Amino acid sequence: MDIRPLWLASLFLVATVAGDGASAQTHNIPSLPIWSVPEVGALPDDEHGRLVRRGRDLVTATYAHIGPVVADPAKRYAGNNLACSNCHLNAGTKKFGIPLWGLKDQFPNYSWEAGHEITIEDRLNSCMTRSMNGKPLPNDSAEMKAFVAYINFLSTGVQPGEKLSGLGEGKMPYLKRAADPVRGKAIYARSCASCHTPSGLGLRRSPADPSLGYMVPPLWGPDSFNDGAGMATLTTAANFIHFNMPNGTSYTQPRLTQADAWDVAAYVISQPRPQRAGLDKDYPDLLHKSADTPYGPYADGFSQRQHKYGPFGPIEAAIKRLKAQKAAPADKR
Repeated sequence: MDIRPLWLASLFLVATVAGDGASAQTHNIPSLPIWSVPEVGALPDDEHGRLVRRGRDLVTATYAHIGPVVADPAKRYAGNNLACSNCHLNAGTKKFGIPLWGLKDQFPNYSWEAGHEITIEDRLNSCMTRSMNGKPLPNDSAEMKAFVAYINFLSTGVQPGEKLSGLGEGKMPYLKRAADPVRGKAIYARSCASCHTPSGLGLRRSPADPSLGYMVPPLWGPDSFNDGAGMATLTTAANFIHFNMPNGTSYTQPRLTQADAWDVAAYVISQPRPQRAGLDKDYPDLLHKSADTPYGPYADGFSQRQHKYGPFGPIEAAIKRLKAQKAAPADKR
């Protein structure tokens, strides 16, 4: 086979793109500078490099450093034996796997959940007390400094105000019906149980030594995230599952249909898990409480079950009306 025509065509395309911005758009080639995740291994073996590597280790093996059974009781910040990377996939570098890059310029910012401005340290401690079902890290602790250093390093090359594509867990359109945990149970048995086990309690590396963490994390039960975690909300769980699961799935080629992802997520969040005290204090302004928040109180009159499983469209429409009424001048009410 003569490859010269293909080679010449490729050369022509490169030349065209270099000289014609319109052609770049035609061929879907980005005209903006390309950014990629920085390489931790390229850092020098100095104080900063070691701090960033320490942060990565805390993300990938949280249970081994600050888990509930580590040797030093003072370091037992996490309340379960999960790793941050169980949700922030590939050490927080996977697109739509809740990545940790591109966050440096996003804090401090206002959190409607907290009701005040929060720092990156506050956001990390929200994960520590919810997803890790533990207690806050002191801001001046070595572990907090390492977490922040790693997250900041992952933003190397990101311009201030620039928002990279691939943040979060993806975004499917809402279902027009409620998600069905009963249907989701059958999908779980077919697509998830072989890894997460039929019990949903995950697969430990060593049943005799919980400090070694999990090969496959639990999705519910006493060693899972609590009911105040982001993954305990349907939209977060459903999108994360659709764009990342079963393990190895790419967001470009999801293996579960959208309806299957919504329903299996409903089954997962319907299972028992640790309960977080004080959830009624979240969202001081209830009109800014997310429609999918699975715990009350609410300002919109819809049931807790609908807030948990949907449909969410009617809830969002009601909240929009309530906000408009609140903003209207008194003489027009």
